Amino acid sequence: MISRRHLLLSAAALCAVPALPGTGLADTWPSRVVKVIVPYPPGGSTDITARLVGEKIAPLLGQPVVIDNRPGAGGNTGMEAAARSAPDGYTFAVATTAHAINMTLFTNLAYNILDNFEPVALLTENPLMLVVPASSPFKSVKDLIAAAKAQPGGINFATSGVGQSTHLAAELFASMAGIKMTHVPYKGSAPAIADVIAGHVQLIFDTTQSALPHVKDGRLRALGVTSAERIPLAPEVPTIAEAGLPGYEATAWNGLVAPKGTPAPVVQRMNADVVKVLALPDVKARFAELGAICPPSTPASFRTYIADQITKWGKVVKESGARAD
Repeated sequence: MISRRHLLLSAAALCAVPALPGTGLADTWPSRVVKVIVPYPPGGSTDITARLVGEKIAPLLGQPVVIDNRPGAGGNTGMEAAARSAPDGYTFAVATTAHAINMTLFTNLAYNILDNFEPVALLTENPLMLVVPASSPFKSVKDLIAAAKAQPGGINFATSGVGQSTHLAAELFASMAGIKMTHVPYKGSAPAIADVIAGHVQLIFDTTQSALPHVKDGRLRALGVTSAERIPLAPEVPTIAEAGLPGYEATAWNGLVAPKGTPAPVVQRMNADVVKVLALPDVKARFAELGAICPPSTPASFRTYIADQITKWGKVVKESGARAD
C-alpha cells in the first residue's frame, strides 16, 4: 500500500519540476502585435516579401503584423537590433543572402546569423539574370567565357555594391569558369544597370525583377538565369548551367528568423503559418510576378540551408578578396 507520506512527497516532487519552456506561451501566443524587422529600406524586394507575408499571416495569427524597416551597414543594423530583442515571440526579422555573405565579408560582426537566431522559415528564392547590352558581341555564356579567357581582366562587370549577392554571383561564375573579370561596383542596382544598358560596362548579374523589363524592351540581352531550372517569367532564357557552366547555381533568398531563445512552440507555429501563406495561390502568383519561388521548409531544414549558404559564399568571398570593413 502506498503511504500518504509517499503521495505527498511525490506530489511535492512533481511541483518542483519546472514547466517546459514556452508551453504556457504557446497556449496564448500571440496576444499582441507581432513585429518583423526588415534590415533594408521600404520598397525593395525584401521589404515587399515581408509585407506580403505579414499581411497574409496576420489573420492566421489573430494579431496585426507590423514591418519595422531598419536599414544600414549592408543589412547589419537591423539584424543587430533583432539579435538584441527579447526572445518572447513578438519580434522576428527577415534574413537574406547578404547575412550569410556578411559572416565572411565583415571581420567584426556584432551578431552571428546562426548562433544568435532561431531559423523559422525560408520565404523566397530569387534567381538572378546574367545580362549584357543588346549591342554586345556576346550571344551566349560560352561566348562570354571564351572572350574572358582570351583577355584576362579585360571583361568588366557591374554590381550594386561590394559583397552583394549580385557581386558574389559574378565572382562564383568567374571562379567556376576559370576566368578573371574586373569588378565595377555601384551604389545600387539602378545606376549599375543603366551603365550596362549604355554599354559603359559589359555585363551584370541582377535580379530578374530589375533586369527582365529591359530584356523585354530590347535594351538588354539575357545570357542565362542563375537558378537550377528555367524560370516561368522567361522560359526562353537558359540556365547558366545548361548554357555553358555545368553545376552553376546562385540565388538570392529571404527567410524569417527569431532571436535566439524564442520558444520552440512559437517557432513551430510561425513556421506552419508561413508555409500555409506561401502555398496560397495569390501569394504564389504575386511572387512569380517578381521572379521568386517559395519552397516549403522547416526550422531544421532552414538552419541547414543557412549553414550551407555561409559555407558556399564564404569560400567565394575569400577567393575574391572582397572586404567590407
